[in-house]
Amino acid sequence: MIFIRGIGKTTLHALSGIGRVFLFIANILANLLTRPFYFKELGHSLINIGYFSLPVVGLTTFFTGGALALQIFAGGARFNAEAVVPQIVAIGLVRELGPVLVGLMIAARVTSSIAAEIATMKVTEQLNALKTLSTNPIKYLVIPRVLAAIIVLPILVSIGNIIGIFGGYIVSTRALDFNWISYLQSTVSFLELSDITSSLIKASAFGGIASLMGCYFGIHSGQGARGVGEATRSSVEAAAIFILVANFVLTGALF
Repeated sequence: MIFIRGIGKTTLHALSGIGRVFLFIANILANLLTRPFYFKELGHSLINIGYFSLPVVGLTTFFTGGALALQIFAGGARFNAEAVVPQIVAIGLVRELGPVLVGLMIAARVTSSIAAEIATMKVTEQLNALKTLSTNPIKYLVIPRVLAAIIVLPILVSIGNIIGIFGGYIVSTRALDFNWISYLQSTVSFLELSDITSSLIKASAFGGIASLMGCYFGIHSGQGARGVGEATRSSVEAAAIFILVANFVLTGALF
């Protein structure tokens, strides 16, 4: 009975958490189209989430593309199928690895930053100060960050896909003796518009998830330094899990 009660308690806790997240999303949607709208905060969020994430996104996708080319070449050599390296690198990065890796990097960098920032504001009573000044924290803190992530993630994923394919190109032409013209032709001819579209759709969804989890756990954090740390940890864990689940669902729906 203790074991069964433990399962029930965990299940109810998980369901209540999901319910709170949906109520949080409903609150965001209810305030989305009402004035005022803080364009300055949106601009700062676009720069913080987009521009300052370019180095980690570029390095991650470049080396992933290079490693993917090496792995596909080594595996294809067992079946005399080394020529498929350009096609598999391109489709693997654009459809799956690009959006997922960029989403996870944003979860590690941006989600943790948003959660820590908002949780610190809550601990230091800055959220209450905003309410005292008749400023809605959802409109001032949450909506600009969520919109910025949804807008900028497709751009980051597009750049990451290009850099990742370039990494595979460098490794293939320099280390695996591929002809550079045929490699580029194979890459361009194999990719379809649906592959690029699905990548951008996933990117927007992952951006929304990453920023939403950071804002949610920041606003619902506990008190003190421990509360800030737990909110930061929980936000990254939840964002990573939801991104992987959303990737599975979207892959099934889109393909």
